[in-house]
Amino acid sequence: MEFLTLNTGAKMPLEGFGVFQIPDPTQCEQVVYDAIRTGYRLLDTAAAYMNEEALGRGVARAIADGLTTRGELFITTKVWVQDQKNEETAYEAVKASLKKLHMDYVDLVLLHQPMGDYFAAYRGIEKAYKDGLTKAIGVANFYPAILTNFCENVEIIPAVNQVELHPFFVQQKAIENMKAYGVVPQAWGPLAEGKHGIFTDPHLTQIGKKYGKSAAQVVLRWNAQCGVSIIPKSVHIERMEQNIDIWDFHLTDEEMAEIASKDLGHSEIVKHDDPGFVKALCGMNIH
Repeated sequence: MEFLTLNTGAKMPLEGFGVFQIPDPTQCEQVVYDAIRTGYRLLDTAAAYMNEEALGRGVARAIADGLTTRGELFITTKVWVQDQKNEETAYEAVKASLKKLHMDYVDLVLLHQPMGDYFAAYRGIEKAYKDGLTKAIGVANFYPAILTNFCENVEIIPAVNQVELHPFFVQQKAIENMKAYGVVPQAWGPLAEGKHGIFTDPHLTQIGKKYGKSAAQVVLRWNAQCGVSIIPKSVHIERMEQNIDIWDFHLTDEEMAEIASKDLGHSEIVKHDDPGFVKALCGMNIH
């Protein structure tokens, strides 16, 4: 595994494992356990995923069985929009997540969306950081202009910005903007959530044949070589193993450019510029 150094000095694995859309608690617990056994050490959840308890149980089992230690793991969770009302609600949301996870601290807390009073909410997770409840703080889905305004006005620069990044939505200028502020880009949906025929794309498949890899492995390697942290998800052990098996080959500059040329310039998964979408997220109550 390769690592990225956050602005706190902490080391974060370049690749991790996400549990978005694994709501069944029994399945999620087992999947987390299997992911740790497979070799993943970065685990990404969120209050809005409704599976923090299950992830915590999977982690506890893995530690009890001697597969890992808490110190080897990097655990991320996120504060949802309804708790981004003010400093206190965000701070209490971090404490609630820790209670569900059965952990004394997490390694990273993110504001999940640039919605609500996110400046006030960020002060809440800054307090959580200062109080030792989390080792680092950051944001998610903050597009360039929003992130720029944010970084120019907060006390602690976000360590991470988790956004949609894959060959069909490259966001190169956004990545450059993040890196200018020392913010690590992290990709949710690094496999485009299976859209665009990504797993059978002829071009990606052809590149993969050169290295004995699949199209999915090529895509994950591409993001990693861009300096982007990736958190693919799968409930199948064989896919977990395949997704983490990307560290024994290196794409050429020409291949990197060819893959990036697939960029559509927009998302076809979420619509953060759609007022209706924003209103729906602001009204989504997870408690």
